[in-house]
Amino acid sequence: MRLENIPKVIKILRAEYKRFRTPYVTEVSERIGRDPFKVLISCIISLRTKDDVTREASERLFRLGASPKAIASLPISRIEKAIYPAGFYRTKAKVIRDISRELVEKYSSKVPDEIDELLKLKGVGRKTANLVVTLGFGKPGICVDIHVHRITNRWGFVKTKSPDETERALREKLPKRHWIEINDLLVAYGQNLCRPASPFCSSCRIALYCARAGVEKSR
Repeated sequence: MRLENIPKVIKILRAEYKRFRTPYVTEVSERIGRDPFKVLISCIISLRTKDDVTREASERLFRLGASPKAIASLPISRIEKAIYPAGFYRTKAKVIRDISRELVEKYSSKVPDEIDELLKLKGVGRKTANLVVTLGFGKPGICVDIHVHRITNRWGFVKTKSPDETERALREKLPKRHWIEINDLLVAYGQNLCRPASPFCSSCRIALYCARAGVEKSR
Protein backbone atom coordinates (compact mmCIF):
# COMPACT_ATOMS: atom_id res chain seq x y z
CA MET A 1 0.00 0.00 0.00
CA ARG A 2 1.33 3.39 -1.00
CA LEU A 3 1.15 6.47 1.19
CA GLU A 4 -1.09 8.27 -1.31
CA ASN A 5 -3.74 5.56 -0.86
CA ILE A 6 -4.05 6.07 2.90
CA PRO A 7 -6.76 8.81 2.76
CA LYS A 8 -8.94 6.57 0.57
CA VAL A 9 -8.39 3.57 2.83
CA ILE A 10 -9.17 5.57 6.00
CA LYS A 11 -12.40 6.79 4.40
CA ILE A 12 -13.42 3.20 3.65
CA LEU A 13 -12.49 2.08 7.17
CA ARG A 14 -14.62 4.83 8.70
CA ALA A 15 -17.62 3.72 6.66
CA GLU A 16 -17.09 0.04 7.51
CA TYR A 17 -16.58 0.86 11.20
CA LYS A 18 -20.22 1.91 11.49
CA ARG A 19 -21.23 -1.72 10.86
CA PHE A 20 -19.21 -3.08 13.76
CA ARG A 21 -19.51 -2.85 17.52
CA THR A 22 -17.36 -0.15 19.09
CA PRO A 23 -14.42 -1.55 21.13
CA TYR A 24 -15.29 -1.25 24.82
CA VAL A 25 -12.39 0.99 25.84
CA THR A 26 -13.46 3.47 23.16
CA GLU A 27 -17.04 3.10 24.31
CA VAL A 28 -15.98 4.13 27.81
CA SER A 29 -14.43 7.36 26.56
CA GLU A 30 -17.40 8.15 24.32
CA ARG A 31 -20.11 7.38 26.87
CA ILE A 32 -18.78 9.09 29.96
CA GLY A 33 -16.50 11.66 28.44
CA ARG A 34 -12.76 11.39 28.80
CA ASP A 35 -11.92 9.57 32.01
CA PRO A 36 -8.24 8.61 31.86
CA PHE A 37 -8.48 6.34 34.90
CA LYS A 38 -11.33 4.26 33.51
CA VAL A 39 -9.61 4.08 30.12
CA LEU A 40 -6.42 2.89 31.83
CA ILE A 41 -8.11 0.22 33.95
CA SER A 42 -10.34 -1.02 31.11
CA CYS A 43 -7.33 -1.32 28.86
CA ILE A 44 -5.47 -3.43 31.44
CA ILE A 45 -8.50 -5.71 31.77
CA SER A 46 -8.80 -5.97 27.96
CA LEU A 47 -5.35 -7.48 27.40
CA ARG A 48 -5.79 -11.01 26.03
CA THR A 49 -9.49 -10.80 26.80
CA LYS A 50 -12.52 -10.69 24.53
CA ASP A 51 -14.31 -7.38 24.33
CA ASP A 52 -17.60 -8.61 25.79
CA VAL A 53 -15.76 -9.97 28.83
CA THR A 54 -13.85 -6.69 29.17
CA ARG A 55 -17.10 -4.73 29.06
CA GLU A 56 -18.79 -6.76 31.80
CA ALA A 57 -15.67 -7.04 33.98
CA SER A 58 -14.93 -3.32 33.80
CA GLU A 59 -18.48 -2.35 34.65
CA ARG A 60 -18.54 -4.70 37.66
CA LEU A 61 -15.29 -3.22 38.92
CA PHE A 62 -16.38 0.39 38.40
CA ARG A 63 -19.51 -0.26 40.42
CA LEU A 64 -17.17 -1.04 43.34
CA GLY A 65 -15.06 2.06 42.74
CA ALA A 66 -14.30 4.44 39.89
CA SER A 67 -11.31 6.34 41.23
CA PRO A 68 -7.71 5.45 42.15
CA LYS A 69 -8.48 5.95 45.85
CA ALA A 70 -11.54 3.69 45.76
CA ILE A 71 -9.81 0.88 43.87
CA ALA A 72 -6.67 1.16 45.99
CA SER A 73 -8.68 0.42 49.11
CA LEU A 74 -10.28 -2.78 47.77
CA PRO A 75 -9.02 -6.23 48.79
CA ILE A 76 -7.38 -8.14 45.95
CA SER A 77 -10.06 -10.84 46.25
CA ARG A 78 -12.84 -8.34 45.47
CA ILE A 79 -11.02 -7.05 42.41
CA GLU A 80 -10.38 -10.60 41.23
CA LYS A 81 -14.05 -11.49 41.64
CA ALA A 82 -15.15 -8.35 39.78
CA ILE A 83 -12.94 -8.85 36.72
CA TYR A 84 -13.24 -12.64 36.43
CA PRO A 85 -13.17 -14.30 33.83
CA ALA A 86 -10.80 -11.81 32.17
CA GLY A 87 -7.58 -13.47 31.09
CA PHE A 88 -4.93 -13.62 33.84
CA TYR A 89 -7.45 -11.99 36.18
CA ARG A 90 -5.41 -12.68 39.32
CA THR A 91 -2.33 -10.96 37.90
CA LYS A 92 -4.43 -8.09 36.55
CA ALA A 93 -6.16 -7.59 39.90
CA LYS A 94 -2.80 -7.02 41.58
CA VAL A 95 -1.64 -4.71 38.78
CA ILE A 96 -4.87 -2.70 38.99
CA ARG A 97 -4.59 -2.21 42.75
CA ASP A 98 -0.86 -1.44 42.61
CA ILE A 99 -1.37 1.15 39.88
CA SER A 100 -4.26 2.70 41.81
CA ARG A 101 -2.12 2.98 44.92
CA GLU A 102 0.78 4.45 42.97
CA LEU A 103 -1.52 7.05 41.40
CA VAL A 104 -2.75 8.02 44.86
CA GLU A 105 0.70 8.15 46.44
CA LYS A 106 2.81 9.65 43.65
CA TYR A 107 0.42 11.46 41.31
CA SER A 108 -2.26 12.89 43.63
CA SER A 109 -4.77 10.39 42.14
CA LYS A 110 -4.31 11.85 38.66
CA VAL A 111 -3.37 9.72 35.64
CA PRO A 112 -0.29 11.10 33.83
CA ASP A 113 -0.95 12.47 30.34
CA GLU A 114 2.49 11.67 28.89
CA ILE A 115 3.50 8.29 27.46
CA ASP A 116 6.91 8.22 29.14
CA GLU A 117 5.36 8.94 32.53
CA LEU A 118 2.64 6.31 32.06
CA LEU A 119 5.28 3.73 31.22
CA LYS A 120 6.70 4.19 34.73
CA LEU A 121 3.55 2.54 36.11
CA LYS A 122 4.18 -1.16 36.63
CA GLY A 123 2.16 -3.21 34.15
CA VAL A 124 1.65 -0.41 31.64
CA GLY A 125 3.12 -1.01 28.17
CA ARG A 126 3.22 1.18 25.10
CA LYS A 127 -0.17 0.01 23.80
CA THR A 128 -1.90 0.93 27.04
CA ALA A 129 0.02 4.20 27.41
CA ASN A 130 -0.91 5.31 23.89
CA LEU A 131 -4.54 4.37 24.44
CA VAL A 132 -4.74 6.40 27.64
CA VAL A 133 -3.11 9.41 25.98
CA THR A 134 -5.38 9.28 22.93
CA LEU A 135 -8.73 8.27 24.42
CA GLY A 136 -8.23 9.64 27.90
CA PHE A 137 -6.68 12.98 26.98
CA GLY A 138 -7.29 13.43 23.24
CA LYS A 139 -3.56 13.87 22.63
CA PRO A 140 -1.67 12.49 19.61
CA GLY A 141 -0.50 8.90 19.89
CA ILE A 142 -0.59 5.64 17.94
CA CYS A 143 -1.93 2.66 19.84
CA VAL A 144 -0.55 -0.47 18.18
CA ASP A 145 -2.06 -3.79 19.18
CA ILE A 146 -1.96 -7.13 17.35
CA HIS A 147 -4.58 -5.96 14.84
CA VAL A 148 -2.80 -2.73 13.89
CA HIS A 149 0.52 -4.58 13.70
CA ARG A 150 -0.88 -7.41 11.57
CA ILE A 151 -2.99 -5.34 9.19
CA THR A 152 -0.51 -2.57 8.42
CA ASN A 153 2.09 -5.26 7.66
CA ARG A 154 -0.45 -7.18 5.59
CA TRP A 155 -1.11 -4.02 3.60
CA GLY A 156 2.62 -3.74 2.94
CA PHE A 157 2.53 -0.23 4.39
CA VAL A 158 5.15 -1.19 7.00
CA LYS A 159 7.48 -4.17 7.32
CA THR A 160 8.09 -4.80 11.02
CA LYS A 161 8.48 -7.68 13.44
CA SER A 162 6.79 -6.35 16.59
CA PRO A 163 4.06 -3.90 17.65
CA ASP A 164 6.70 -1.53 19.08
CA GLU A 165 8.52 -1.49 15.73
CA THR A 166 5.19 -0.90 14.00
CA GLU A 167 4.45 2.08 16.24
CA ARG A 168 7.80 3.65 15.39
CA ALA A 169 7.29 3.02 11.67
CA LEU A 170 3.77 4.46 11.71
CA ARG A 171 4.93 7.56 13.59
CA GLU A 172 7.30 8.17 10.67
CA LYS A 173 4.93 7.30 7.80
CA LEU A 174 1.31 7.76 8.85
CA PRO A 175 -0.08 11.32 8.61
CA LYS A 176 -0.59 12.66 12.13
CA ARG A 177 -4.28 13.38 11.55
CA HIS A 178 -4.91 9.60 11.45
CA TRP A 179 -2.91 8.65 14.55
CA ILE A 180 -5.68 8.62 17.13
CA GLU A 181 -8.31 6.80 15.07
CA ILE A 182 -6.15 4.11 13.45
CA ASN A 183 -6.42 1.73 16.41
CA ASP A 184 -10.22 1.81 16.65
CA LEU A 185 -10.62 1.41 12.90
CA LEU A 186 -8.22 -1.51 12.57
CA VAL A 187 -9.30 -3.31 15.75
CA ALA A 188 -12.88 -3.40 14.46
CA TYR A 189 -11.73 -4.38 10.97
CA GLY A 190 -9.36 -7.02 12.30
CA GLN A 191 -11.98 -8.60 14.55
CA ASN A 192 -14.59 -8.79 11.81
CA LEU A 193 -12.94 -9.01 8.37
CA CYS A 194 -9.15 -8.88 8.29
CA ARG A 195 -8.72 -11.79 10.66
CA PRO A 196 -5.39 -13.42 11.52
CA ALA A 197 -6.15 -16.64 9.65
CA SER A 198 -8.17 -16.85 6.46
CA PRO A 199 -9.29 -13.20 6.23
CA PHE A 200 -12.39 -12.25 4.24
CA CYS A 201 -10.49 -10.76 1.31
CA SER A 202 -13.36 -11.37 -1.15
CA SER A 203 -15.60 -8.95 0.74
CA CYS A 204 -12.89 -6.46 1.73
CA ARG A 205 -13.29 -3.02 0.19
CA ILE A 206 -9.59 -2.34 0.78
CA ALA A 207 -8.39 -5.39 -1.19
CA LEU A 208 -7.50 -3.21 -4.18
CA TYR A 209 -4.87 -1.39 -2.13
CA CYS A 210 -3.63 -4.32 -0.01
CA ALA A 211 -0.44 -6.28 -0.73
CA ARG A 212 -1.87 -9.26 1.20
CA ALA A 213 1.60 -9.89 2.62
CA GLY A 214 1.73 -13.19 4.47
CA VAL A 215 -1.81 -14.23 3.48
CA GLU A 216 -1.72 -17.85 2.39
CA LYS A 217 -5.44 -18.57 2.53
CA SER A 218 -8.43 -16.26 2.40
CA ARG A 219 -12.19 -16.35 2.04
